Amino acid sequence: MPAYRLGSYALLLAAPLFVAGNMVTALGWRQPPFSWRTHNISDLGNVTCGIWDTSRPRPVCSPWHPLMNGTMIATGILVVAGLLLAWSALGRGAAVRAGQLSALAGAAGYVLAGAYPADVDENVHVLGALLVFVAGNVAMLLASLAGRSPVLGPARRLSLVLGLTGVAATALFLAQVDLGFGVGGMERVAVAPFLLWTVVLGAQLSTDPADPMR
Repeated sequence: MPAYRLGSYALLLAAPLFVAGNMVTALGWRQPPFSWRTHNISDLGNVTCGIWDTSRPRPVCSPWHPLMNGTMIATGILVVAGLLLAWSALGRGAAVRAGQLSALAGAAGYVLAGAYPADVDENVHVLGALLVFVAGNVAMLLASLAGRSPVLGPARRLSLVLGLTGVAATALFLAQVDLGFGVGGMERVAVAPFLLWTVVLGAQLSTDPADPMR
């Protein structure tokens, strides 16, 4: 089996794993109940209970935090593995390579955020989160410029729309503007485009009848 096929499976698995990890971990919350509008993604991974975040104080207690942190690490590893296995299949050129490197940085952000929960090492956790927000979304904008790539080229418009959505949502989240979604909801809008893009990329690699290695 070609390496890029294995990479496609890793990319296809990452987003569903992340969503499932979020949903299952949220079920463990009792006092307080988990709120998708109020609580951040990182709150699911906090290892201690108490009032968290001086800028936006909220009660946090996540009994199943090991599951969430493990999920974040696994999500990042799957995306990294998928990108590396499909490295050559994505084509050549400055836009392709820059997009790949930026996507790798975004995926590494998941690993950092999971390995260093916010209440264990906030500085490293914030670095990981910024990589997810910035590098992950920039990767899609760069991919939209890769017109000659046999894999990225056909999805240029979608990459552009997803990238712009992620960048706009990130700016709104950092500015604490929720547009009715809640701050926690806006954070999820900011990270969702990159995860959706990995699914699209994985699907393209696995179903495109044209061999991207030619």
